[in-house]
Amino acid sequence: MFKKIASDALGLSDIGRIISREDFDKAQSDDFVLSEDGERIHFLIKSKTDEYCFTNRALIHLDGEKASSSKRNIYRYDYYKNPVKNVSIETAGTVDLDLEIKFSMGSQYFSVDIAKDEGEAIADLYKSLVAIGHIQEENERQREFAHNSVNTASSLIKDNRFHDNDISQEFEQTVEFAYKWFTNKHDEFTRKDYQEIFDKYIQN
Repeated sequence: MFKKIASDALGLSDIGRIISREDFDKAQSDDFVLSEDGERIHFLIKSKTDEYCFTNRALIHLDGEKASSSKRNIYRYDYYKNPVKNVSIETAGTVDLDLEIKFSMGSQYFSVDIAKDEGEAIADLYKSLVAIGHIQEENERQREFAHNSVNTASSLIKDNRFHDNDISQEFEQTVEFAYKWFTNKHDEFTRKDYQEIFDKYIQN
């Protein structure tokens, strides 16, 4: 009992280590990367029970309840479905041997303990996640602008600004144009791959 209390106080309960690139293929999460579709690992944290695998397209989380068990729950959080927000780092105190990186993806909240000497590498991950979050926020604003533009265009029909004789034809053309335009804008502002962000910030 005392050992457990001391372990928790010092942050030793499940401290993660950053896995080097040459060892990515040795991690269990590597088996679940969609490498056939161009997905690749950029950052990998491994603890006794969990793996946090950051690819250019998603976070793959291998969640283990017990260090003594080989059972893992595998979760995938694609960036385009799960916006990255509230990224922060809790630095280590005087007696702590770990620090924490905290963030949310969609409705899921993460708090990952990392060995204290991994601070520089974690700063790279922090910057990557913040940059992804900024891009997602801007893309969401642009999608809202596109949606409002379509609504404005549709008001032309409601206001009877078309010629009476051509209302059916112009309505059909307007709907088709609005659908194609908004679909293109949605695809343009729904980013799925963040490889260059990781390439830019992951230096350690």
